[in-house]
Amino acid sequence: MTATDAREQERGRGRERRRLLADLTPLRTSADYRRLWFGNTVSWVGQGMTALAISLQVYDITGSPFSVGLVGLFSLVPLVAFGLYGGAVADTVDRRKLGLASAAGSAALSVALAGAAFAGFHRVWFLYAIVALQAVCAALNAPARSAMIPRLVPPEQLRAANALNSMVMTFGTLVGPSLGGLIVGLAGYQAAYLVDAVAFTASLYAMWRLPSMLPDRKGGKRASVLDGLRFLATRPNLRMTFFSDFCAMILAHPRALFPAVAVVWYGGDAKTAGLLVAAPAFGALLGGVLSGWQGRIRHHGQAILIAVACWGAAIAVFGLTRNLWLGLLFLAVAGYSDTVSMIFRNTMMQVAAPDEMRGRLQGVFIVVVAGGPRLGDFLAGSVADLTSPAVAITGGGIACVVAVGLLAVYGRGFRRYDAADPKP
Repeated sequence: MTATDAREQERGRGRERRRLLADLTPLRTSADYRRLWFGNTVSWVGQGMTALAISLQVYDITGSPFSVGLVGLFSLVPLVAFGLYGGAVADTVDRRKLGLASAAGSAALSVALAGAAFAGFHRVWFLYAIVALQAVCAALNAPARSAMIPRLVPPEQLRAANALNSMVMTFGTLVGPSLGGLIVGLAGYQAAYLVDAVAFTASLYAMWRLPSMLPDRKGGKRASVLDGLRFLATRPNLRMTFFSDFCAMILAHPRALFPAVAVVWYGGDAKTAGLLVAAPAFGALLGGVLSGWQGRIRHHGQAILIAVACWGAAIAVFGLTRNLWLGLLFLAVAGYSDTVSMIFRNTMMQVAAPDEMRGRLQGVFIVVVAGGPRLGDFLAGSVADLTSPAVAITGGGIACVVAVGLLAVYGRGFRRYDAADPKP
């Protein structure tokens, strides 16, 4: 190695040490990933708009908060039911074609919503049916889309790609509903649904430009959900990624208590509850934007455990605060920690699992992400009814930290997981 090469290598290491903002290398080096990332960003914003518009329309028709709550149920059941199946399909067929078909289905459903709104067909059962079908499309699309990423960028860029993907989801969650409320107020439900349908063209175009992505299946046999679960049962490090997520999402998930907390603790109203909901999302967005430092972390399992413990600690402290701005700060810290955990979890699943299993593992991930927070809502609400919101929130945060500590003691291999030598 020449002196010039040595100096250039040292400068590269120095830049890596100083990096704070998200690593944009996957966007610069892979045109396919860049198109997919941009298409997903646009479509996530559109989906956020439609989700809010449907909730507003259901309430406009029925005047019932319970009817609005059923929207979530009609979305949850298909996501859980088809999540595992969608992963198996993604490990059987061309993932590009599956992504195209499911995205086209979602776009067609948005067109149907717009058409019904233009025609004055305002029926709650129709909206519930559309929501359920949208969830089916999402359950088929997400495993295929996630399993594509390791084929679009090299392994050393997967962590950066997952950080960029986390920004897509959080940005859509923050911007989509706000934009949807504005458009519904100015031009009606049909306009919001039409914008969503048009937004899907960006995702469709990105999928269309991708190469064929058949999974690397051994022996050519059809992928089985049971085979995927058996694989997961024999891979302790991958199992631990799900167990650690359950600690956060079930034990320390206070979202269901935000309306009561807004009134009882802070003397606020619906706007205050909205701030409480937005704070973790804002922290999560920061977690993606300020993710450059994560490239220096090799022990991903250890990073996940620390991040989940930070989530639990932040939630526990939030339960002790009675100052709104301080409470929002700790919720943002929790959201930031959650994104850190999610980035490393996704990277482990994509690197440590063989290509033929990636779709099914993402299907399990969908079930965990969809079902975990709902169980957390139920647990938090039940404990709060029996005791108080403070006990439910602070106790849940402490329970999360204790549970993660037990996982750390039990999962010694998970703590020692090395990204340079990934073992599932």
